[in-house]
Amino acid sequence: MRLSFNRMEWAGSMGDLGTLLPLAFGMIMINGMSATGLFLTVGLMYLLAGAYYRVPVAVQPMKVISAYAIGLALSPQMITASGILLAVILLFLGTTGLVDRVARLVPKAVIRGVQLSTGILLLSKGVFLIVGKNPLQLMTGTGEPFLLVQSIGPVPMSIISGVVFGLATLLLLRSNRYPAGLVVVITGAIFGTLFGAWRELADVQVGLHLPEILPFGIPTLPDFSFALLALVAPQIPMTMGNAVIASRDLSFEYFGNESRRVTDRALCITMGLANVFAALVGGMPVCHGAGGLAAHYTFGARTAGSNVIIGALFVALAVLLGAQAINVLHLLPMGVLGMLLFFAGAQLALTIQDIQSRSGLFVMMIMLGITMASNLAWAFGVGICMDWIIKRGHISV
Repeated sequence: MRLSFNRMEWAGSMGDLGTLLPLAFGMIMINGMSATGLFLTVGLMYLLAGAYYRVPVAVQPMKVISAYAIGLALSPQMITASGILLAVILLFLGTTGLVDRVARLVPKAVIRGVQLSTGILLLSKGVFLIVGKNPLQLMTGTGEPFLLVQSIGPVPMSIISGVVFGLATLLLLRSNRYPAGLVVVITGAIFGTLFGAWRELADVQVGLHLPEILPFGIPTLPDFSFALLALVAPQIPMTMGNAVIASRDLSFEYFGNESRRVTDRALCITMGLANVFAALVGGMPVCHGAGGLAAHYTFGARTAGSNVIIGALFVALAVLLGAQAINVLHLLPMGVLGMLLFFAGAQLALTIQDIQSRSGLFVMMIMLGITMASNLAWAFGVGICMDWIIKRGHISV
């Protein structure tokens, strides 16, 4: 296995924090999920995925579940139930090989449509963080919930941090000497500390913190029923499209034969196993993702060393700080996280460049429109149907 721990791998390892942290903050603060269990799940999944796949692999929250759960302030029991159900479904698809049959039905234009739609979605979510429209920011009524200073003159601090660190990222994006991701995360944390986030460290104490097993108890039958219909059903198509098929495709595009272990079956199995563990320790449902992989790659990740770095950091946060791990992560301003998300989304959206046909571009635009108006799960299904109709009907667009 090729491992590197140079500054570029360190920078690349931080690339997907813009996706992970805002949703993790919300799941802990609003839904009451275990910070220890959540960060330990993420850390171990990064480490084990890096060890098995031998190339950079992303670990992300299940976005449909996370967004819906935060928006409705669902109980941790319902979220745990959704993780158990997803684990069963993913392990079934992976171990039986059924996922391979599903993947063969998905044309390239639809895969690129998923990547385009996910990229634009991430880009827009990054803008929301920068302008203060993220659900966590709206709930607290502040653009930077963990800073003392909320604005300089009429300009909100989230916009100031987003613009300043966005320009820094743009200037350093191709720099090997000063990797953008590493520079932005370190200086962003310093920026947050100087403007008041140091208060978050006041109660932090280092110790040994092991996760509780089933901290919220065993979910009830109503929990499972609600989770299946409201959370799992809309999540599965998005997981298949983005976390499995698009992730496998993008990994091969980035790493070629080095990514031979990144198969649809393997991705289903590792996600299934991770969600079994997450359910046991009170963590959030997790997945892989093309957007996360694009983020890691954009900021410099080229070997599984990036997985080892970020995985070890999250495990250390969980085990040494426990519930207080979230306080350390509050040092990063929302504007900085938004900027990381913005560039990751832009990079993923650019993967459509190999689609030249008008029909392929048409399918992708239809999928993008449906994603922005509804969700990626519907776009994935409509994209497959649209591509089939155009090809079988010999329709010109």
